[in-house]
Amino acid sequence: MSKLKMMLLLLAATVLVLSACGKEKDATGDDSDQEYELVKKGNLTFAMSGLYKPFNYEEGGKLMGFDVDIGNAISEKLGLEPNPVTNPFETILQGLIGVKYDAIIGSMAYTDERAKQANFTEPYYYSGGMIFVHKDNTDIQSADDLKGKKIGVVAQTTYDQPAQELSDNIQYYASDVVALKDLTIPGRLDAVITSDIVGFESIENGFELKEVGQPLWVEEACVVVRPENDALRAAIDEALAEIIEDGTYDEISQKWFNRNLLEVDLEGVEILK
Repeated sequence: MSKLKMMLLLLAATVLVLSACGKEKDATGDDSDQEYELVKKGNLTFAMSGLYKPFNYEEGGKLMGFDVDIGNAISEKLGLEPNPVTNPFETILQGLIGVKYDAIIGSMAYTDERAKQANFTEPYYYSGGMIFVHKDNTDIQSADDLKGKKIGVVAQTTYDQPAQELSDNIQYYASDVVALKDLTIPGRLDAVITSDIVGFESIENGFELKEVGQPLWVEEACVVVRPENDALRAAIDEALAEIIEDGTYDEISQKWFNRNLLEVDLEGVEILK
């Protein structure tokens, strides 16, 4: 065999080895790290408050809940390891922009104002903003009755501004569940505005509360990524569509709520923007 032929064969073999290595890197998520600008190699790091039971909360030192399961399912579709972390909700957007994590999967509702700062996927569930009072309260029959009343809300949530419009007496909390618990103690609060799902779950768990009227609006909870990371946003949207199509989403939703949180009649309902 001539030296030239031998060199050509060696070159071809080298190309094949490099190609195989490249494919192996793809399988380990290296390409994803570059394409999605991940903060931790091979992982999807997603944030939540950890204080929003049953969507996300800590138990036995472990993060649990609907949001966590959805994040895990999305990570699997992307070929990445799930890495859920916590951050106070009032600074969770700042943490995203500051590249502390790749995404927020923490029940953040879309608003036009938030969309100026970050990139939102399609909704992964719908919920309504609702007024809750103590079960024995007869003074508050509608939103109009909240004038001057002490309303509990979590700061920087979509419930904050409507509460301010209804009353000048607002008590801020880090957790909706803590606010709802305070509502059961005479003299602490007159009302809480929060998600209908969270309020109803609290009632099922023994909180002596009741809802007032119908939801004030319906909001779209989305996954949120940095504004420049559209590749990750598109990939998460595709992963969401896949888990909805293959039944994974319904299984997770049924596990936590005994219903599908995307199957909501939105006809004639105001969607929060």
